[in-house]
Amino acid sequence: MAAAALNMAMTDSREAETLLKNEYAASGVRAVAVDYGGDYLSSIKKLVERAIVAAKREGVIQATHGDEGSVAGATREALSQIMPKAFGLNVGGKISVARQGEHLSVAVFFGVGLLHLDEIAVGLGHRVISDR
Repeated sequence: MAAAALNMAMTDSREAETLLKNEYAASGVRAVAVDYGGDYLSSIKKLVERAIVAAKREGVIQATHGDEGSVAGATREALSQIMPKAFGLNVGGKISVARQGEHLSVAVFFGVGLLHLDEIAVGLGHRVISDR
């Protein structure tokens, strides 16, 4: 699941994202990715919310307390891994959620910095949720 989430986060277009999502769906993996850009510190709450909403919208999770909490926890874990590079700067890129069975992974793939002077930061979180 980690590789699926990371690959989804690294797609460079909506078309590539859709193709990859369909390939994963054929093998039993549900996945979604959403774009995001903005100030890292003030964006943490928005990023967690976007991951949850996208995962519910695309059927990666159900609208249950446990599923939403798993996405929130994995997202916060992934975001915490990029904090040393991103604190006080802007981020831009994608956050993705992938699930197969009871395994759920969230990946963030962001450019971090100011103007065109970006570093690349990657974070990855995992949770186990009930398989229905």
